[in-house]
Amino acid sequence: MSEDGHEQNTHENVPSRQRRRFPGISSRAYEHPADRSALVALRKLSGFDTVFKALSGLLPERSLRLLFLSDSVRVSDQQFSHLNDMLRDACYILDLEKVPPMYVTQDPQPNAMCIGLDEPIIVVTTGLVELLDEEEMRAVIGHEVGHALSGHSVYRTILLFLTSLALKVAWIPLGNLAILAIVTALREWFRKSELSADRAGLLVGQDLRASMRGLMKIAGGNHLHEMNVDAFLKQAEEFESGGDLRDSVLKILNVLPRSHPFTTVRAAELKKWAESRDYQRIMDGHYPRRSEDKDTSVTDSFRESAASYASNVKSSKDPLMKLVSDIAGGAGDLGGRVRRGFGGFASTTPQDGPPTESANGTEQPPTDTPPRDED
Repeated sequence: MSEDGHEQNTHENVPSRQRRRFPGISSRAYEHPADRSALVALRKLSGFDTVFKALSGLLPERSLRLLFLSDSVRVSDQQFSHLNDMLRDACYILDLEKVPPMYVTQDPQPNAMCIGLDEPIIVVTTGLVELLDEEEMRAVIGHEVGHALSGHSVYRTILLFLTSLALKVAWIPLGNLAILAIVTALREWFRKSELSADRAGLLVGQDLRASMRGLMKIAGGNHLHEMNVDAFLKQAEEFESGGDLRDSVLKILNVLPRSHPFTTVRAAELKKWAESRDYQRIMDGHYPRRSEDKDTSVTDSFRESAASYASNVKSSKDPLMKLVSDIAGGAGDLGGRVRRGFGGFASTTPQDGPPTESANGTEQPPTDTPPRDED
């Protein structure tokens, strides 16, 4: 970073030669609680099991593999060897026994994915390869290996197929609604799974600045000299806390059709995790092992996820989440809070009277209004 806070493409002291390895690490070590709870909710969706079992036997996975084999470049020692080194290194760090095949496909849109039912395949686009430097690309490949280790590729493949199917049967009202319900639930899980994979990418690259640079480039292109990490993260804070209840609804509507969370939100979530005790414990060698997965209680996992959601709602600065938190806590003045949140919808908004000033100079709520809980 330069003196003015802007990111530079040059970086001399990168930790690319001395990175920790995590033998036997379980995906539970880096999975975002929202990822687990969204997957639990997805599996409880009516009709999902039926659709899943049917598609598992019908999806043309062999055809998909042949398509990439015939029309993309397979990464190897002879082709894109630097990517092959990163892939093997990522699998070594996360202790993924079988290195998944990886392909580079011609597409100017920066993107990467991990798909496949029986065995995962990693695909990266030329747009991404050309956009990112070595350490940024290492984090992305670690991200995709994290998807493979978590078993995400199965559900991601089904989402791709169902999204295509929904377009083909759009003229069938009931059939389309049923598919859209599952697609919407899958997308919600998909977005949460990206937060987990971002963490895996950080465990592989072990360079938070590189992970941040990669996300900034995905958002704003290859113009790091024009961007600033602190300002970029400030956008996430402004996005979360800004506006009223109408903006909260618009945020939900904006994110619903997306496969990924908003980039600034991903950056903020990753930075928060990198500064957490959980991340430091993993780096110190204290993490869940795959050998312990069979003894893990599904109920406990769901309880942890629910607790995480409740904590996020309570600490959120989003107006809608604040309202939900207040409702859950039985806060008073609910009508007043709704009126203030949706004030722009009404031509006249009931006034509660001006605030009074206490002896110490701080503003107090009107005497006829119960004080609000401040989280």
